Amino acid sequence: MTEQYDVIVIGAGPAGENVADRVVKGGMSALIVERELVGGECSYWACMPSKALLRPGEALRAVKRVPGARAAVTGEIDLKEALSRRDAMISNLDDKYQVQWLNDQNIPYVRGHARLNGEKRVAVTDKNGKVTEYNANKAVVISTGTAAAMPPIPGLEDVDAWNNRDITTLNEASGSLIVLGGGVVGVEMAQAWNDLGASEVTIIEMADRLIPREEEFAGEHLKKVFTEEYGIKVLTGVAVQSVDETANGVSASLSDGSAVEADNILVAVGRKPLTDDVGLDTVGMEPGKYIEVDDELRAVGPNSDWLYSVGDANGRSLLTHDGKYQARIVGDVILGKGVKAWGDRKASPRVIFTDPHVAAVGLTEAQAKEQGINVRSIEYGFGWSAGAATFGEGIEGNIKWVVNEDKKTLVGVTFVGPGAGEMLHAATIAIAGQVPLETLWHATPAFPTMSEVWLRFLEAYGL
Repeated sequence: MTEQYDVIVIGAGPAGENVADRVVKGGMSALIVERELVGGECSYWACMPSKALLRPGEALRAVKRVPGARAAVTGEIDLKEALSRRDAMISNLDDKYQVQWLNDQNIPYVRGHARLNGEKRVAVTDKNGKVTEYNANKAVVISTGTAAAMPPIPGLEDVDAWNNRDITTLNEASGSLIVLGGGVVGVEMAQAWNDLGASEVTIIEMADRLIPREEEFAGEHLKKVFTEEYGIKVLTGVAVQSVDETANGVSASLSDGSAVEADNILVAVGRKPLTDDVGLDTVGMEPGKYIEVDDELRAVGPNSDWLYSVGDANGRSLLTHDGKYQARIVGDVILGKGVKAWGDRKASPRVIFTDPHVAAVGLTEAQAKEQGINVRSIEYGFGWSAGAATFGEGIEGNIKWVVNEDKKTLVGVTFVGPGAGEMLHAATIAIAGQVPLETLWHATPAFPTMSEVWLRFLEAYGL
């Protein structure tokens, strides 16, 4: 007999887990299916291991900025201990604790490959090839995430190129490295591997600056720090034409006629949705693409009022916290509550955990202007507050606030500076809550904290 559940969730990453938890807490039954590790990409191969690898270098530099403390730093990063901590953060690629959490929340779990098999039907194939079919009374939610994209560069598939899974789980950081792509994964892993002992790191980005989706000053500042302080080579405005295997590693031929050689190459040029084999074709939808959804996260397609998608698989925002936000929305929608998602579009926070951090929320100035918003921008030095002075010497960076002049509210904020990610939530609240600037004036920042920059912003604005 086919088993019945109110909701079936395909994919047990952070988004999928939160959907199942939300509906179960609301009184419905849910089944969650995962073909790999419960916890998903973020827990084992992306967010958590990458931040664990970045933290030792960041902490070491933070101490060196403080007079009286810097003299205590007499050694280098202990690579073995750093990798051991990384392994602990990812539970040694063992999901038993995540599975136990599902059990504790009364969420049934099946390990296997799930595919839609028509309306509200899901067929799961286990490791032995046995197929079991399940029916959903209310909804099916696809939260299968994304994988690293491989660009069609001649020769790239013939070399042993790394992706994010490879580099976040390696047990050595020696030799030289080419990083193909200057986006989030590219800049974070370039810095981590440079800190942990790589002999040479070169970033190649075809756009004219690093992290091209963020404010221009952010990419420029990051390039300056990388090249002048860390010795990372940054090549922007050039494309890789071909990749060849050499006796010692790989060689990348560039569009300007030059070539770069290294022991290894990391491909970090973007993501692709894992929707090619989830049975979308059985319900009249096209496999292999991001699943288009409305603001209730319901799939846009023929007779798809029962089908939802959350997290990376729908392409709205490839960020773990936004996937979890969408999951809570979907859970409430399935439970019959009249809610819609908008925070992931208007007030999505994002942090690049390089040193310095690049922390941003909402729109860049250019994006706001493209949307026809009448904007005014205010900039202020990240290290110009008394609070920054207490943190140490050489606290540099920049901040930009983008104001909707017609509504007198913020539409975007970008911080670039050491530890800036921890300052971001105030900006997120201001944008999500559409807090008028005149109201922000009454939110007095404590002295001496780095958050005093908010007072300086309002003073510069003229309030």
